[in-house]
Amino acid sequence: MFSLSELAPLNQHQGRSKLLKPWWEVFMDYLVVLMLMTSVLACTEQLSRDRVVCIPLDPLVTNTSDHRSSSSSNVALTPSPKTATHIPHNIIPNLQSTARGRRTHLVYQQYVYISQSLVLVASGSFWLHFPHTSARIEHFLAILAKCSESPWTSQALSHAAQQENIQEKEVMEERRPPQPPPSSNSSSPPVTCTRHSSIDSGTDSPLLKRSDGASSVTPPSPCPSTLSCNSTISSTSVGSRVHFPSSKPTFMVDSPTQGVSLDKSDGEQARALFERVRKFRSHCESSAVIYKVYLAQTIFKLLMVTLIVSYTIPLLSSFSFTHTCHPEEQALVGYATFECIHVLSSLLHKLLVAYLTLLGLYGLLNFYTLSWILHSSLRQYSFHSLKELCSLRDVPDLRNDLAFLLHMLDQYDPLLAQRLSVFLSPVSESRLLEESLERRWGEEKLHSMSSVDAKGCSKLQLVALPRLPPALFTLSQLQVLKLELITDARFTTQVSNMTSLRELHLYHCTAAVDPSALGVLQERLEVLHLTFTQASEIPSWVLSLRSLHELHLSGRLSSEGGVGRSWALGSLRQLRHLRVLVIRGMLQRIPGELYEVAGSLVRLEIYNESTRLLVMTGLKRMFDLTELQLQDCQLERLPSALLALTNLRTLNLQHNNLRTLEELLSLAHLRRLSCLILAYNRVLALPASVGVLRSLEVLDLSNNQIQNLTPALFTLPRLRRLLLAGNLLEELPAEVKALQLLTELDLSGNKLESMPPELFSSCLELRILNVAYNSLSSLPRGIAALNQLCKLDLRSNSLEELPAELGCCSGLHGGGLLVEDWLFLSLPPYVRDFLSHSCPPTHSEGHSRPESDSFPYFSPTQWSFSSALESQI
Repeated sequence: MFSLSELAPLNQHQGRSKLLKPWWEVFMDYLVVLMLMTSVLACTEQLSRDRVVCIPLDPLVTNTSDHRSSSSSNVALTPSPKTATHIPHNIIPNLQSTARGRRTHLVYQQYVYISQSLVLVASGSFWLHFPHTSARIEHFLAILAKCSESPWTSQALSHAAQQENIQEKEVMEERRPPQPPPSSNSSSPPVTCTRHSSIDSGTDSPLLKRSDGASSVTPPSPCPSTLSCNSTISSTSVGSRVHFPSSKPTFMVDSPTQGVSLDKSDGEQARALFERVRKFRSHCESSAVIYKVYLAQTIFKLLMVTLIVSYTIPLLSSFSFTHTCHPEEQALVGYATFECIHVLSSLLHKLLVAYLTLLGLYGLLNFYTLSWILHSSLRQYSFHSLKELCSLRDVPDLRNDLAFLLHMLDQYDPLLAQRLSVFLSPVSESRLLEESLERRWGEEKLHSMSSVDAKGCSKLQLVALPRLPPALFTLSQLQVLKLELITDARFTTQVSNMTSLRELHLYHCTAAVDPSALGVLQERLEVLHLTFTQASEIPSWVLSLRSLHELHLSGRLSSEGGVGRSWALGSLRQLRHLRVLVIRGMLQRIPGELYEVAGSLVRLEIYNESTRLLVMTGLKRMFDLTELQLQDCQLERLPSALLALTNLRTLNLQHNNLRTLEELLSLAHLRRLSCLILAYNRVLALPASVGVLRSLEVLDLSNNQIQNLTPALFTLPRLRRLLLAGNLLEELPAEVKALQLLTELDLSGNKLESMPPELFSSCLELRILNVAYNSLSSLPRGIAALNQLCKLDLRSNSLEELPAELGCCSGLHGGGLLVEDWLFLSLPPYVRDFLSHSCPPTHSEGHSRPESDSFPYFSPTQWSFSSALESQI
């Protein structure tokens, strides 16, 4: 047994499938049922009353009545005029006579008609139950039901009707001649909605007009936001009133911005429905399976009708329900000739004619269906009525199966297709997203998400939103805005309210800017970070930000043309104030467009992601560069183009394949070069030409393969930071004493076994000393002279004890000494107490502050020290 709950979905599907049946399909269903009933009736009559009546004829008359018509069946049966002949009992009559004429098999014919009627019944709804089409049709009907029930449908159609009424009012006011103002003593009539173009979302809306012959009584709309057309509109629900001309009944229209907003659950369901419709559309528009199956079904039914008619009509004309019988046993029956007729001959003849009549109507409807299919563009669908409305003009044209389903739906009720169009309109989806963003991302929530970065600037980061919340443009104190994975980011004219905005980050977010907002960004925006996949994703408005100071580009740039392939030639000329350019991409040459900003560019950083930078001649024209970073560019030698950068102060070539530094001699004329970073290369030896860099203050040779240090290194009088971690050094020369301004020395990750005493007696400005991960067995006693020392790392060495003179280094208090715990316990207790507890420094800050601009000063409590080897690990 089946329960009602199991049968309910089947009934529901059958009830919904009628929406896709046009009038001719319904008519053909009824015709097939009548044809089936006619066949069953004929079969039943033959099975229940299958008798033949025979009337004896005079032998003289028999010769002239062999071809008598069927009207002789009305002749009454009369008794035989002859007396019965006595038949002996030993005579056995022979009643088996030889059959003559054509056998029609009329007994089985009714089963043929029943079978072909059943075939027509099955083929009538085949396209609704075919496995490849039923799933799409069920999905379409389910989506259609959701679209009709969604409150957003009513709100969107109501908004469209309001926009149309407003346009009609404006057109009427333009055409109407000016009228004198009404007298003050005239009373205004009550405002009621009496015209047929209603503002509600029911069937009175201009979007949902029926034909002129429809009934004037409007059925109530199933949506909760529907307003009655004959009811008076309350003034409390009206946002902005629009008065129509006095020649027609006056009524008011709600402002589009004052519509009834959806709650959270309805908004979520509407957004999910938009996504569901979008996926279903892409799936259905990829093929036309339903259209082809329906066309094949119509052709099959037409062929079936042609076949049935072709053999039934000739058979009907050859049928004879009366025939003459000549039994051979005349002595037994008493007559030699009989005229026989079937009892139900008249009824069967009428049923057959009725069956053929129904079949003919069925065939005509199939011929009409086939002509409708062939003469109509059923694989293309356009919402012509909606294109006239300003708020739903963007409904796209549909094709293939989805277009065919909407054509079939229009034959039932065009209003249903209009309700589905709400979830096909990008404008409708945009309005829904705006309402959702206004509800979920209000000004208070955005304020709570704001934070302060290390520079003290107010920043806000938004990730994976469909679009920018309207409340974002009310944050007048926001300075840094980070947008990541925003689907449809658009800066409108309201960006002028963000008076403090100076920095913008766009991570995989192609933002659009309105013309009115572009002028605001051109005046205020100073820093821009762009992260993209292809260079074509870079917005064109970026090139017009004339106040931009810093531009950071991160993404896969064209290897042949670099940035130039995706940017028009000369497009960087408007960036007149650009001072910092950072490129993270895969370049093979310096982009030629950088020549146009060479006069203002001060810092250029290129992170090339292990792609070899082949052509660097473009650097020769950037005379004003003070900082250049070429990292991960697979460089094997120092570029010759560096000779032209006479104002260069910082050169960073780390993470390359440099093996020799013989070209250092050519850098002698770079008299302002104060910072040289060559870490993470393959340098084997440091040449003596390094001594020509007399202005050098920072030298970083970490993580190379250097085994010995040239004495020329210690002739640099201004050197303050020397970083040699991660090399193969076995000893530190005593000439290090010449570096009297040295403040940081990193020797971690080498093979040192001892430290020269001259380092502690001469380098009195040393503040950071890192000798971790070496093979030191002892420390010189002269370490007590380093009273400026604030960081000392002695971990992972071969030390057995620590000198007590470490207590004289006042800068090491409060955790400045990094060493194993067991080795720390070898110190005297008072030294341990001094180094463990924090106390104010004894040295004056002004006396120990370096005078170099490239080496900023930090207090001892601000140093966050870790060796270069630890960073690599």
